[in-house]
Amino acid sequence: MPWCPRCSTALSQHEIVTEGYREITHPSVFVKFPLRGREGESLLIWTTTPWTLTSNVAVAVHPDLTYVKVRREGEILYLAKGTLPSVFPDGDYQVLEELRGAEMEGWTYDGPFDELPAEQRSGAVEAHRVILWEEVSEEEGTGLVHIAPGCGKEDFELSKRYGLPAVAPLDDFGVFIEGFGWLTGTHVYDSAEPIIENLKEKGLLVRREDYTHRYPVCWRCGSELVFRLVDEWFISMGKKLGKPLEEVTEEEKRENLRYQIMEVAKRVRWIPEFGLKQEMDWLMNMEDWMISKKRYWGLALPIWECPNCGHFEVIGSKEELREKAVEGWEEFEGHTPHRPWVDKVKIRCPKCGSLASRIPDVGNPWLDAGIVAYSTLNYRRDREYWRKWFPADLVTECFPGQFRNWFYAMLTMSTVMEGETPFKTCLGHGLVLGEDGREMHKSWGNAIFFDEAAETMGADVMRWMYCTTRPESNLLFGYKRADQVKREFFIPLINVANFFAIYANLDHWTPEKSSEEYTPLDRWILSKLHRLIQEVTEGLEDYNPYTPALRIQAFVDDLSKWYVRRSRRRFWKSEDDVDKRVAYTTLYTCLKTLLKLIAPFTPFIAEALYQNLVRSAEPEAPESVHHNDWPTADPSMIDEDLMEAMDLAILASSLGRSARNKAGIKLRQPLLEAKVLAEEGLLEKLRPLEELVRDELNVKRLVLTNDEEEVFEYEVRPLSHILGKKHGRLFPRIKEAFSKMDARSLASRFLKGEGVEVSVGGKAIRVLPEEVEVQRRPREGYVVAEDPRMVVAIWVEISEELRREGLARDVVRRIQYLRKEAGFQIDDYIETYYEAPPQLAEVFQIHSDYISAETLSKALIEGEPPEGAHTAEFEIDGMRLRLGLVKIEEKA
Repeated sequence: MPWCPRCSTALSQHEIVTEGYREITHPSVFVKFPLRGREGESLLIWTTTPWTLTSNVAVAVHPDLTYVKVRREGEILYLAKGTLPSVFPDGDYQVLEELRGAEMEGWTYDGPFDELPAEQRSGAVEAHRVILWEEVSEEEGTGLVHIAPGCGKEDFELSKRYGLPAVAPLDDFGVFIEGFGWLTGTHVYDSAEPIIENLKEKGLLVRREDYTHRYPVCWRCGSELVFRLVDEWFISMGKKLGKPLEEVTEEEKRENLRYQIMEVAKRVRWIPEFGLKQEMDWLMNMEDWMISKKRYWGLALPIWECPNCGHFEVIGSKEELREKAVEGWEEFEGHTPHRPWVDKVKIRCPKCGSLASRIPDVGNPWLDAGIVAYSTLNYRRDREYWRKWFPADLVTECFPGQFRNWFYAMLTMSTVMEGETPFKTCLGHGLVLGEDGREMHKSWGNAIFFDEAAETMGADVMRWMYCTTRPESNLLFGYKRADQVKREFFIPLINVANFFAIYANLDHWTPEKSSEEYTPLDRWILSKLHRLIQEVTEGLEDYNPYTPALRIQAFVDDLSKWYVRRSRRRFWKSEDDVDKRVAYTTLYTCLKTLLKLIAPFTPFIAEALYQNLVRSAEPEAPESVHHNDWPTADPSMIDEDLMEAMDLAILASSLGRSARNKAGIKLRQPLLEAKVLAEEGLLEKLRPLEELVRDELNVKRLVLTNDEEEVFEYEVRPLSHILGKKHGRLFPRIKEAFSKMDARSLASRFLKGEGVEVSVGGKAIRVLPEEVEVQRRPREGYVVAEDPRMVVAIWVEISEELRREGLARDVVRRIQYLRKEAGFQIDDYIETYYEAPPQLAEVFQIHSDYISAETLSKALIEGEPPEGAHTAEFEIDGMRLRLGLVKIEEKA
């Protein structure tokens, strides 16, 4: 069994396969085993575990491989022919003979440590011989494998086949036991160098070299494992039949637990779906399940074994143990069934009448975990209660290991107990790694502990990171990702909430019933809200938090970047009209519902915002967001056509902003015109929202067109290096003919891959698409941005009037900035003083109404600001502007 010397216990196949390998470099050795009766001839073996040579019993060869007898440096050695290039890369050898492995069977040899008492007492010295094994290969080593049945699983199985003795060199702590001479008392980890030196002194060492390989380690402590010959207890999985489950007969399944478990596993819903394949692969290939541990703490295995005849009894309950106890019950009674108390109880062997004691082993932890569906639900005492809760609706764990551990253990135990699955749905998720993609380790500097993360980034930020990561993907956890989550979700959400709270408080707004005066923008965001309720509900009911989390984040993005952005003036205006109240009602409805939807994901921020927004506006509302009913979608509020149209409006606006960026024109600068080029069907959907797009793009006129010529012009240039060579002197006339044809029509045909015929001197010449260059460019004065569905072109020439209007917006921006710096409230009225060159002063005069309304300025006064004014200097388009603001005692 694989054994951890530090933990002094065996490890099951599950524990090693799951997370039990590491790249380790060991000294490997090529060693001679002198053949008996063949003077000067030796078998050449190779091993990466020199300590196992102390317990060698046999050497295995493949019956059908070709082996060679070679002379090298005066010695005769036997090894597999295919290994010669790697074993002796210098080629300094002479092949004397070739033979099959089967011809070597039965050869005897002297082992490297035959002088040790343990080898002599066990009969290993007399047993040294060559045996046949089909698993031997030429991929590594020499093609001759040294066999130590006390040090390896496959070796032990071969010993049973060939009747070989087993020499077990190590104790529970990995120390050489009595009988190993000078090695007795040496720890296995410290034995390699002394053993190699001893081999060298005996003249048996041919070569040593470092060898790096994946080697099993203890998943608990990281110590390198060794293999020991120990008695352990197993649950038999049955034979591997080597065929798909579909081909296994019902009779074969009845005799084979692994295939019974596979049938049960198929009834589970696995998320992600590949979970079933991974579980089935494990079940198909796993060995018997080792359920014992040579430890003190843990589930005491209820197995009593007779020391006289070897019979064992499995005790099924405390009541059964009381009935069968013949001594020790008084010491045990009143204690839990753990060591040392349960070990006091003795029972009578039903076979021979001797006293039987409980075996000293405790259970593998996964054995305990596997019966959770039975041990926690009163299975033995109240089946009706147990059936009420069995099977579980959902289990979830990290899938890289749990397919082989917890999921497997529960499936196994439930198959044995009831032939049923213990859970309906199994949700497996990836690992939490450091931001560098490695496992978190304090020594690597990439570990973040929960308390630190909760304090620094916040528990809700962590929760949102998990929810917005695909369950099957690993989460790269760290502060960069946390900052990204804050930027993309939490900050926009809080900004919208703060925006609403500020203006609702200023206007003393109180919740009202829904209004029939909704604008298209209101109806759109409410439609999106009710669609969101549907999507989040469906996702959570389907054990899928990932998709709902992404939908929520997208909704917050729409709410912040489009609804609030396009509705700001409705909140800003001073008059309390229907439109303003509808805007408040709409935004409040969105926020209130959104808080209920995010409560399971981010309970703390949801609660904080709920108290600030909802409880302050509706004192009679439930005390906590978590006390509310779950939102219900109203299908009548979902308007698919409007949502599609608004998506087009958002796309057109986004493309228009991209075109402005290309042209280097800021959005505050008004422009004369923008054109939206798309198919007529899309334009029809966009027309009701035309004003919205025009306002967002800050243009005086928006043109919707399906005519490409309004946006693009085409030029088709015949390629001289092709057509000139092909048609010689006719090429100039071909160019002339092209210049007289409709460029757009020509371009369209060439872009479709069609050829075009031109008549030159009464001769028809066919020109192919690859013989021309088609250029499409925006018409002069336009800059475009495009998407597969749409092109937006902006007119970039700016008149003096438009330039002044743009400067007015820049002035407003500077005044608003200075208001904020001065600490003025949103509803504070001011007087604005300005000093500017004539060109800029003219802007104050021409656009005084606009500037005053936007900045709550009761007066725009040219001249030096009075003492005590809040002043600042700015530069706008290369012109110096000095502003001074004075608050006046009047509220908006």
